[in-house]
Amino acid sequence: MPFIKNVLSSLKNIHFQSLLGNGVMAVFNMITAAILFRALSVYDIGVYFLFMVLYNLVDTLKAGFLTNVFIIFYSGVTKERSNEVAGSSWTLALLISIGLIIINIPTYFISLSMGNDGTALYLRCFSIVAISTLPTFMANLVVQAEKRFDRLFWLRLINQLLFLIWVLVLVFLKKANIFSTLLAFTVTNFIASLLMILFGWTKIGSIKYSTKATIKEIYHFGKYSVGTSISTNLFRVTDTFFINSYLGAPAIAVYTLGGRWMQLVEIPILSFATSGLPILAGHYNNGDKEQMMASLKKLIGMLSVGIFCLAIVAIIFANPLVLMLGGDQYKGSAAPNLFRLFISIAVLFPADRFFAMTLDVIKKPKINFYKILIMLAVNLIADFVGINIFKSVYAIVITNIFPVLVAIIIAYIPLQKYCKFNFWNIYIIGYRELIILIKHIYNSFYSKDTTINT
Repeated sequence: MPFIKNVLSSLKNIHFQSLLGNGVMAVFNMITAAILFRALSVYDIGVYFLFMVLYNLVDTLKAGFLTNVFIIFYSGVTKERSNEVAGSSWTLALLISIGLIIINIPTYFISLSMGNDGTALYLRCFSIVAISTLPTFMANLVVQAEKRFDRLFWLRLINQLLFLIWVLVLVFLKKANIFSTLLAFTVTNFIASLLMILFGWTKIGSIKYSTKATIKEIYHFGKYSVGTSISTNLFRVTDTFFINSYLGAPAIAVYTLGGRWMQLVEIPILSFATSGLPILAGHYNNGDKEQMMASLKKLIGMLSVGIFCLAIVAIIFANPLVLMLGGDQYKGSAAPNLFRLFISIAVLFPADRFFAMTLDVIKKPKINFYKILIMLAVNLIADFVGINIFKSVYAIVITNIFPVLVAIIIAYIPLQKYCKFNFWNIYIIGYRELIILIKHIYNSFYSKDTTINT
């Protein structure tokens, strides 16, 4: 049957596999969040999300340090070279983990005088959480580099399912609180990591192939490429700290609820970044500058136009979407309007993310590093001025646009020098490509013979 054949063909497409996997994970993540919003008090959920912001910050730094360099150095090379890259990456990851353990010793005692807010809880146990996720993180790198997005789907599904089941048990037993929830997060990550090792997806045995030269090579590239991964998450971290300091944990709960549906935007961006990086790197390594820039413009343009259309729908239905996730206790809160602001700014996210990623591909990670420092300064100043003048969480969200604009401008200048292109033309190309894609999908339903360029 032609229709079934078309569906099966789509399932083999790496972009589709990446998007499907992230989409399914987003559903489970939203279900888990909805349960926690109802099971925990407003204060506890605020503390929980502050903890997770800190965890994601450290995890993003680690991911930014290793992910892009691992994929770029590992993909399309000899088995000997891939073993060296995997083993050297494992060595660096273990050294980072040892460093976190050493740092965690004094921070544990410091946290004892800080109470039980998210910062204090994180300072007590961040090294344990980091170690629990290490094998899963390394497996994630390996399956991405090998373009095994089917395995990536199962990796994430196992992790998310274990946590969701544990949370449901806590709710059923009426034992859900901030401590039991964080314990569940840590233990389920340990279990998932053990399973990844048993499946053989982590390539932990490659440590014996680690070389000092490759470790240095990965380190010197990674110390700058961290900017790519952290750029879209950086301002969320500083925002949360300002909200916690000036407005308290309940305001973090409202802020987090307002941004929770942003997965509608983050999932396609993450999916196409995951599958698009090997494509851009392949064009660059083959010396095909024009084709690389053409792929870049398609990715940014199609995602931006798609997010713009999604934002219009989301703005209209913000109230029922937010209340469906958070429950009646958030009725009348600022969360729906915060969501409207978040998703309006998100139209700029693809340009920020893919410009930064392309700078890594053309071996200019240092620009991303300095860009992050400037973004941080801009965001800190904007947050400080905004919250001191308006004393409102709205000011924090609105100021998000400034670091994103700065990031795009800083990345655009060296990319323009590398290969001339018109920025606004990206969105025209994106609109045209999106129409072609929609026609292709439509014609597939009627079994018409159509092709679409990748």
